[in-house]
Amino acid sequence: AGTGLLQEVVYLVSQGADPDEIGLMNIDEQLPVLEYPQPGLDIIKELTSPRLIKSHLPYQFLPSDLHNGNSKVIYMARNPKDLVVSYYQFHRSLRTMSYRGTFQEFCRRFMNDKLGYGSWFEHVQEFWEHHMDANVLFLKYEDMHKDLATMVEQLVRFLGVSYDKAQLESMVEHCHQLIDQCCNAEALPVGRGRVGLWKDIFTVSMNEKFDLVYKQKMGKCDLTFDFYL
Repeated sequence: AGTGLLQEVVYLVSQGADPDEIGLMNIDEQLPVLEYPQPGLDIIKELTSPRLIKSHLPYQFLPSDLHNGNSKVIYMARNPKDLVVSYYQFHRSLRTMSYRGTFQEFCRRFMNDKLGYGSWFEHVQEFWEHHMDANVLFLKYEDMHKDLATMVEQLVRFLGVSYDKAQLESMVEHCHQLIDQCCNAEALPVGRGRVGLWKDIFTVSMNEKFDLVYKQKMGKCDLTFDFYL
């Protein structure tokens, strides 16, 4: 759901860094993944506060400190049609997964909650239920493309960092550069970072079926998405 891109934007904003600096580092070392065996919890515990930690886990499985409001959570959700296309390309690109099924089969698994990390529908709704919590910042991937300046301002306030007007404008420009680099269509299969890429691969019947499933599983939720800009 754009977590990889978000981690780089958060690092930029929190550290006052620039895109060139991120290009020279292994960002995953700066934001270790909570549930991965490497570098592991022991290393994460040794990080100096304030720590930046990445996770794909559902809200219910996150550490109790997050539930108790003692740590902050930045959550990003992406419209599920673009997400399933990007997720499909991601599965095909990794040797460890080596997914060789069709997109239709993959999309069917997504709609039936048969992919890693469980149901996207439950995952996103569970975090949305907490979007008004003081320690939770709920962001949408599409807003990063639609109104990046506002998102950067939200991150600055939420992270408790300080920028004057000129520094803030410079940071927004740096984030624009980073997003342009990450969403370059030549660097990603079918432009995985684009908003509205689902229109290039969904058939009419697939779209109708997806809309039906989406309505069934998200009908009681007031969370909305932009499916194109």
